[in-house]
Amino acid sequence: MRLIYCHVGVAPLYCLFLVFLLQLHCSLSQKSEGALTVLENTEGGEMGVEEEELTVDDDDGDFEVLQPNEQWQTLKPGQAVPAGSQVRLNLQTGEREVRLGEEQLKYWTQEHREKEKSVSSIDPDELKRALKKIKEDLNSQDSVASRFRPLEELKKDMAELDLLVETDVQIMRRLLDQFNSSNTTTEQRLSILQELEYLVHQVDNAQTLCSMGGLSLILEGLNSSDVRLQENSAFVLGSAVASNPVVQVQAVEGGALQTLLTTLATTQPLNVKKKVLFALACLLRHFPYAQHHFLSHGGLQILSELFRADVGGVLRTRIVTVLYDMISEKELISQVGLDLVQDPSHEERLRQYSEVSLQDELMEKGWCGLVPQLLQSTEHDYREKALRALLAMTPVCLDQYRSDSSLLGSLRSLRLQYSELIKSEMILGEETSYFTEMVELIDTLQVKVK
Repeated sequence: MRLIYCHVGVAPLYCLFLVFLLQLHCSLSQKSEGALTVLENTEGGEMGVEEEELTVDDDDGDFEVLQPNEQWQTLKPGQAVPAGSQVRLNLQTGEREVRLGEEQLKYWTQEHREKEKSVSSIDPDELKRALKKIKEDLNSQDSVASRFRPLEELKKDMAELDLLVETDVQIMRRLLDQFNSSNTTTEQRLSILQELEYLVHQVDNAQTLCSMGGLSLILEGLNSSDVRLQENSAFVLGSAVASNPVVQVQAVEGGALQTLLTTLATTQPLNVKKKVLFALACLLRHFPYAQHHFLSHGGLQILSELFRADVGGVLRTRIVTVLYDMISEKELISQVGLDLVQDPSHEERLRQYSEVSLQDELMEKGWCGLVPQLLQSTEHDYREKALRALLAMTPVCLDQYRSDSSLLGSLRSLRLQYSELIKSEMILGEETSYFTEMVELIDTLQVKVK
């Protein structure tokens, strides 16, 4: 062993460096498995010694293994570290220090540390209690199952109850039988009609009802002396024929159109007339055959008389809506190319609509002077319906519009009123699209009348 003497004037750091070189020489001569390199310590600015690879030989005896982390820890004599750890000699303290290697530091995140902490913090006693509880729960399953009845037993009990699940067809058959029974009261018939009205909204149910003979019973209800039966029967009829061509044909052939017109021509309560108008509108919509028969049976004359008698305007707007729909349908179907591909019967529909001389009938029955009266209403919806109908009737009523001073005055007054409403709504930040649309309708009609 060589002794190195340092003079008093020599810096201690130089002496330590010489000691380090001596240790390095000895370690190389002994052919140690770990390679020592001198690195610059960027943390403290001093020179340090770092061992890149340090392995533990199990044959050397039992060692206390120190688990490193991302921080430098002091490595005591007799302690070993896992392979791949970084070891350095701190020249300031003279102690060896260890931390994780470079590759290990890449994966040593906060998430891994928290996971290892949570795993290592499991209490063995708590784990035993959890396992014991699992066993208790498994043993209690038998007692829980004993509280419920087997499925086969439940099925047997339900079969003994003889529960009957009816289809819509079976329900309608039962309702019709009850309605036709002489023992059924008026209140029961009203309840039956309400159930049927709900069912016939489905197209198939409405057609099935007709095949069962239900249409004739409904028409009998329209001819009843009880106004409640008339009202509910008309409601069922309207719901059944709505957008259902098969039922529409059967209804016209069964005399429903004549029954509806007769009911409107006679003195009836307002509620009955409202439901009858609903049924009539559903029957005429998109059905030129029914519209032709409507005109031939004096339907426009009946509606004009009803329009004049309706002071409140409740029926007037419904009547005008029916007329507007009939005019619009004929115009739409007459457009070139409409439904040429989708509807193979386009030519037949054109022929049927050509037989509906609605425009001439409107002029003859005085509708050019009746519809403008609806503009006097205070309801915006009534006015809108009137304006749309007036525009649709312009081809046959234009001359009469130009000579009708009351109509021209109403258009000017309404335009000023809706212009003011638009301004006030804009100030309040409200939606003005409806009033703007009303002004556009008035302007369009005024342009045509000039």
